[in-house]
Amino acid sequence: MSAGVSGGRIELEEVHRFPNRPVRVGGTLHWDILSLYQGVLDGLREAGPAESVGVDSWAVDYGLLDGDGRLIGNPVHYRDARTARFTERVDPYEVTGMQFLPFNTVNQLLCEPLDRAETMLLIPDLLGYWLTGTIGAERTNASTTALYDVSGREWAWELIDKLGLPRRIFPGFLESASPLRKDVADEVGYRTDVVKVASHDTASAVVAVPAATDRFAYVSCGTWSLVGVELPAPVLTEESRLANFTNEAGIDGTTRYLRNVMGLWILQECLRAWGGPPLEPLLAEAETARTDTVVDPDDPSFLPPGDMPARIAAYCARTGQPAPEGRAQVVRCILQSLALAYQRAIADAVRLSGRPVEVVHLVGGGSLNTLLCRLTADATGLPVVAGPVEAAALGNALVQARARGLVGGLAEMRELVRRSAGVRTYEPRERG
Repeated sequence: MSAGVSGGRIELEEVHRFPNRPVRVGGTLHWDILSLYQGVLDGLREAGPAESVGVDSWAVDYGLLDGDGRLIGNPVHYRDARTARFTERVDPYEVTGMQFLPFNTVNQLLCEPLDRAETMLLIPDLLGYWLTGTIGAERTNASTTALYDVSGREWAWELIDKLGLPRRIFPGFLESASPLRKDVADEVGYRTDVVKVASHDTASAVVAVPAATDRFAYVSCGTWSLVGVELPAPVLTEESRLANFTNEAGIDGTTRYLRNVMGLWILQECLRAWGGPPLEPLLAEAETARTDTVVDPDDPSFLPPGDMPARIAAYCARTGQPAPEGRAQVVRCILQSLALAYQRAIADAVRLSGRPVEVVHLVGGGSLNTLLCRLTADATGLPVVAGPVEAAALGNALVQARARGLVGGLAEMRELVRRSAGVRTYEPRERG
């Protein structure tokens, strides 16, 4: 994505798109990281010359470097089954503040032979290293590892030692921009700097939430849905741990207090199982479809790739509910289940944090799903402001713009989004 700031507005333009296809080798699911890096280079060439670059990606996954800075094998995908044996947390919540998920970075590292590893770099840090030659970590993504002291804003060294993980693999934190390597600059055709942005895509997306006050909840909705509130400090109570809430770092010392909800992954896998039919006609049918069946989007059976319609039917059999009949009912079941999961997460966030919420901002690709937005407004009883769609790219660009002196702090960034991004508001309908 290429971004420009002028006339009190920020504009995005898609300049290059490339596939992200995981590859299973020898029974292990990997990211095709070299293909992704080539896509980044091609995109930089198409977007150039750019005044700066920022990299964000999903969380949790990483690459390991040897002593010569070379990658030791392709990074393993978090949906790989290797961490399924982890059913209880190994990190103290009062330190890491992390929601328990079996694929958290800490659990992945406990599955690794680390004798050859000298450095662990999360995915955006790995891409940044290849672009610039500079090794370092970024805090918003580091905070998702369950190996980060969310209050001290440093690696959780005591936990790292207790688990027997080598301290040497945890890099220092980057605090400034780094120039492209000469060979990379020659390849893309220009010289520029890679700016330290919020490298966790959800952290970037939250930057671009067009909120006018602090009394908002957000749903960053894509493959995953991240549902929560923005706070000045983490919530590390026992009640928060039991509710499985996570405290992830945001920009400027903020805390993203949220719960991970499985998200539109379930719908995406249904479409794949059905042979890839267009989504819009199915959503139109689902508008009038009726089913009372509700699934728990976070049930472990929905995590791996596979035949999702069959898994929904199996879940219904286990829970004594009638299975949805036909594709439109399946879609309706998924979306109303997500909306109810959002409602529960927002209610819990308000209760546990004490932060009142007057509006829900639903950003990301899911904001295009009119039915999901309506169902979320109905479930929460709050207005839902849908958009921007490319929230992560906008938040990334806004932090770069601030680094260049084109925009001020977080409030000014969000004001810029409100002036620039088309949004739509869905009011809750009366129940009856």
